[in-house]
Amino acid sequence: MPDAVRPRRTPAGPAGPAGAAVAVTGAGSGAGAAVLRLLAASPRIARVVGVDATVAAADGDLPGYAEVAWVQADILDPRLTTAFEGVTAVVHLAVDLRPELDRSAQRQRNTRGAQTVLTAAFAAGVRRAVLVTSAMVYGALPDNPVPLADDAPLRAVPEASALGDLLEIERIAVAARRTHRGLSVTVLRPAVVLGAGDREPLAALLSAGRLLRIRGQRGGQPYWQFCHVADLAAAIELAALDGLDGAATVASEGWLDHAELEQVTGRRSLELPERVAMGSAERLHRLGITAAPPSELAYLLHPWVVSSTRLRAAGWRPAYTNADAVRAHLAERTERRVAWLDARGATAAAGAAVALVGTAALVRRARRRRASRA
Repeated sequence: MPDAVRPRRTPAGPAGPAGAAVAVTGAGSGAGAAVLRLLAASPRIARVVGVDATVAAADGDLPGYAEVAWVQADILDPRLTTAFEGVTAVVHLAVDLRPELDRSAQRQRNTRGAQTVLTAAFAAGVRRAVLVTSAMVYGALPDNPVPLADDAPLRAVPEASALGDLLEIERIAVAARRTHRGLSVTVLRPAVVLGAGDREPLAALLSAGRLLRIRGQRGGQPYWQFCHVADLAAAIELAALDGLDGAATVASEGWLDHAELEQVTGRRSLELPERVAMGSAERLHRLGITAAPPSELAYLLHPWVVSSTRLRAAGWRPAYTNADAVRAHLAERTERRVAWLDARGATAAAGAAVALVGTAALVRRARRRRASRA
């Protein structure tokens, strides 16, 4: 059963509609913690409930307008209903996208967790639920329009990976709209989320010593698009308070080509032919060095940028450009001095793409040594 609620009061401010109260799962770290902090600072929200399996990880006063309470609860516990009592909206961010070798346990938490949260919200009489997946569910394909519309078909490969979990969560949301009458379910599909740690493997690539560029057999041009966590929180607030049933994409305006990304990050690239990159990724995956399937490298090769048309029509506007989001993300990582790109940490955090960066660097170093000895 969820542990006792521990309230903390912050300065009072004007409440949202009918004294809006919002619960956030996964609020102890990453995107969940960042979104909780931003929602607590919203003058439209009267109360925020942080739900996490380890409340101690999120301890500390939060500046803002709302009353903030913490509930220690497991998202797989059906008694999660208790944590949602008196809440008008639930935001589900307790989804783990990091490549894990123990896929069975990760998939259970991601998919069953989404089911349990929606069922508990419905049982508690919550009016709205907001699930956050990723724009990756559209798939990265050479014939993708640029940008993709909100209602474009989901063509990602449903493999045994975190991406497969997101596709299942999308299916769970569709089913919940039919079975949980009275509960409005919104699915937000952000581009690569920055400013909240490494929610997605592609975010980790930005802090690697080199960027990775895959050269397609037809000379394809990769595009980069991001979503700062502050803009994601603004989209969540809109969906939770004003209603936005169905699915919507969330991203900064436009995109960066690879040369522009190099300029913004100040990093050069390691370029690999598509055949070499895919072959190396397959070997890394087969040897258990990375859990990410090689097919996910397509996201570094083909376009999957989105338009955010539905959110814009509802009045949402991103505060960050793609370049701004990258700069803010890198500045935050530098300030925290996180030494997270050692050989093992990088592979665990970022999957096949980051592993390939390290592998390619080692290959180049070995070739230089052989050349110097010749």
